[in-house]
Amino acid sequence: MSKSLTLLLVAASAPAFGSVALAEGNLFDQFPFAVACEYKGTQHAFYLSKVTADGTATYLASDNFAGTITLGGGAKAVGTEQGGSCLGKTVEELRESGQARDIRAN
Repeated sequence: MSKSLTLLLVAASAPAFGSVALAEGNLFDQFPFAVACEYKGTQHAFYLSKVTADGTATYLASDNFAGTITLGGGAKAVGTEQGGSCLGKTVEELRESGQARDIRAN
């Protein structure tokens, strides 16, 4: 796989997402700190990098991989037709499958 290939996970924004979820404090607290995804036999850790005002979280991993997801949408690969074990999963499904890792402040 070329280092220039960027795997981008994108989730479609849910129309009802806006006002309720965005109004609840720090957006970082609503997303997992890291997401573990398997791609072609290799485990990748995607770390939360930013959350935009519209509620889109961007995750970064090594090998120039990046991904985005919203609270109400499923992840999909962009820039390639292939995707790993996170493909199509919502944040809730990633948590249920044990792929999402949370860090909470004391």
